[in-house]
This record gives sequence, C-alpha cells and structure tokens, in this order.
Amino acid sequence: MSKRLLHIMKFDNRKLAGALLLFGSVQFLLGLIIAESLYPGYSVSENYISDLGVGSSALIFNTSVFLLGVTIVTGAYFIQHAFDFRLLSVLLILTGIGAMGVGLFPKTAGAIHGVVSLIIFLFGGLSAITSYKLLISPLSYSAVLLGALSLVALALFGSGIYLGLGCGGMERMIAYPTLLWAVGFGGHLMSYSGDSAKATR
Repeated sequence: MSKRLLHIMKFDNRKLAGALLLFGSVQFLLGLIIAESLYPGYSVSENYISDLGVGSSALIFNTSVFLLGVTIVTGAYFIQHAFDFRLLSVLLILTGIGAMGVGLFPKTAGAIHGVVSLIIFLFGGLSAITSYKLLISPLSYSAVLLGALSLVALALFGSGIYLGLGCGGMERMIAYPTLLWAVGFGGHLMSYSGDSAKATR
C-alpha cells in the first residue's frame, strides 16, 4: 500500500471519527433540551438528568443517549485506526458503553443504572483529559480543563455537595464539560491536518 493511500485512509478515519463525535454530542444536547421541555414541571436544578428517561420524555431521552453511545464507540474505532492511540480508544469505548447503558437501563432499573451512569461520567472526563495528546494549545489545555472540571464535579456530586446548584445542576456540571469537549474535539478531527496534532506516543 502506498504512503499516499495510507495517508488518505488515515485522513478519512480522522474525519469520520470527528463527524461521529460531533453529531453524537450535538444530537444528545438537542435531545436533552427537547426531553426537558416534554417532562411536566421539570427542574434543571432539582431533577436528575436521568429523570428524563421515564415518563413522557423517555423515548426522546433514551433514544438520544443510546445514539450518543453508539457514535462514541464507533468514533473510537476510527480514532484507533487513525492514530493507534489505544488508551483514548479504550476510554471512549467505555464511555460509549456507559451511554448506551443509560439508554437501555433508565432510572427505574435501579443499581445497574447507577453503575452505567458512573461509567459514562468517569470515563468521559478521563477521555477529555487523555485527548490532549492529539491537540495543540490552547485546545489541549481546554480539553484537560474540561475533563478535570467534570471529574471534580463528579467527586462533589458523589459526596452530596451541590454548591447550591441542586442535584440536577451539579450533575450537569459533570455532563456538560465533557459534551462541550466532544463537540470541540470532533470539530478538530474533522479539520485535522498532520501538522496540527501532537504525536500519540
């Protein structure tokens, strides 16, 4: 296989990975807004995100978060082929599995829902931090900052410390930084050039 063909294949893998991460994150953010609107009396502060997985908003939310998981797992496949960056690929796959689990096992599923929620939150934050190796400043610093913010919020949330934001507000401080990172990272991969990234090893 010629070097030029190999370069084109890697470039296509990068673009596909970026498109999947961007699409998955944006569709989930929009699905979240729609689900919140459909849920009677929903409070961003006092209701958990997962409350949207039951009742009138269930179909929108569960479908959207499951699709998010599918796009993350598929994007991880293309990232691995493009960069041979196994650590990030594994972290993304775990994040995607967690998202699919949230869609398949809503809040009414009990303990298993708590487990898959922890998986997506924990490994999503770690994925953001790890991705700095594929980025240049200031985007690399932003990825680390957003991932760290998500993990700190996760620790506070797990300790029952909501900083006046309510359980729903603090939960969003876990989820939103990672989603914003995914949008930015996806956009970067779609416009990727070989000179604009760091070495992966």
